[in-house]
Amino acid sequence: MRPKSSVSPSDSVAANRTKDHPFESDSPILSKQAIDNEKILSGPYWGELRTFLAIAKSKSLTRAAEHLNTSHMTVGRELRRLQDRIGAQLAVVSQSGVRITERGRELAKLLLQFDQTLFSVANDLRTETKFSEGIVRVSITDGLGVAFMVPAIERLVHDFPKLHIHLKSTSNLKSLRENQTDIMLGFAEEEASDLTSIPLGWLHFLPVASKVYIAAHGMPDLSSLGGHSFVDSELYSAKSPVWQKWQNLVLEGQTACQCDSSVSYGMMVKKGVGIGLLGNYILFDPAFVPLELDCRLSLRMYLIWVTERLESKPVRIVKNLMESTFGPSNPWFSETIHLECKVPSYNIGLANFSNLPVQT
Repeated sequence: MRPKSSVSPSDSVAANRTKDHPFESDSPILSKQAIDNEKILSGPYWGELRTFLAIAKSKSLTRAAEHLNTSHMTVGRELRRLQDRIGAQLAVVSQSGVRITERGRELAKLLLQFDQTLFSVANDLRTETKFSEGIVRVSITDGLGVAFMVPAIERLVHDFPKLHIHLKSTSNLKSLRENQTDIMLGFAEEEASDLTSIPLGWLHFLPVASKVYIAAHGMPDLSSLGGHSFVDSELYSAKSPVWQKWQNLVLEGQTACQCDSSVSYGMMVKKGVGIGLLGNYILFDPAFVPLELDCRLSLRMYLIWVTERLESKPVRIVKNLMESTFGPSNPWFSETIHLECKVPSYNIGLANFSNLPVQT
């Protein structure tokens, strides 16, 4: 009598998975590829889809026509043709502009992804033919861009003169995809399957005032905040507990101004408009004074990119540059907060912006 097999049903399934496909063959009858099929599944409206995406982004037939370098009448005609062909109303046109319907928003989201994919593919094809040539889109906040990314780019373009970096202000702090970018300096990991996130250094915030402000209003402390003014920002209004200490300080005094541009915000504080919450690196400029108000906040930075884009050499070059620039090896971004940095290379952008010398 044969002994019973000790292989369980689950083991058998696993074993079968490791075998070749039962119809593994080079025969065109069994292995025909989709590219060999002459039929195109979608309708004849690819041009109209591009027009609709322009309409959805601009909310105006006139502005869409300007972006596409065509006429207002052509844009309107292509919108109607697309709606007729797919049998759904995508937009409602009125004298006040264009309202995108719910079905239209669904289509626009798909087209945004397709538009970004086409851009990336075309850019990568150019990269294959010319060494380290291509466009890399980088989203970063204005303050970090001015202080650290610009001097890093200056060095990079010297070594790779055909590499073109498109530096974009971050319009959405939570999503790389909404910024339509290749690489983003963010403040949380993104979990989408087609994105990769790695941790970098820490961005430290602390309350500061300028010497101009202190000369006019005295040194702020926790007992005298009722007599002081603050420069606040929508960026610090999130419900996350990380901002709670700052929000409590602002409530103790009065808000003189509000500003959401990081560069303009810093200049307001420097000119003495009020107390501000700024990155520790701003203390490179002696015009700023750190305040002891029991409010020091730290955010972990993350480098996020579209995973498949890392196959492009220009994207890899920029990714490596940002990883070294904003990693914890930069004293400004180490886990422990520092109020000064003695490494000249990390102070170049700060010196240029503040018109100050870099001490070597």
